[in-house]
Amino acid sequence: MAKVVVRKNESLDDALRRFKRGVSKDGTLQEYRKREFYVKPSVERKLKSEAARKRNKKKNKR
Repeated sequence: MAKVVVRKNESLDDALRRFKRGVSKDGTLQEYRKREFYVKPSVERKLKSEAARKRNKKKNKR
């Protein structure tokens, strides 16, 4: 969990920028988006397989 304490003489914009960087680094938003809806295990496997196939297709084009 990202936590930011506003320092003395620090603008709110700078503190917000530090908070956003911390949230991004922790992967909080990615985790939220991942858990926003329930995905059945069979669908999850299918999506994972399709993503791997797409990655390999890009890799082979080079």
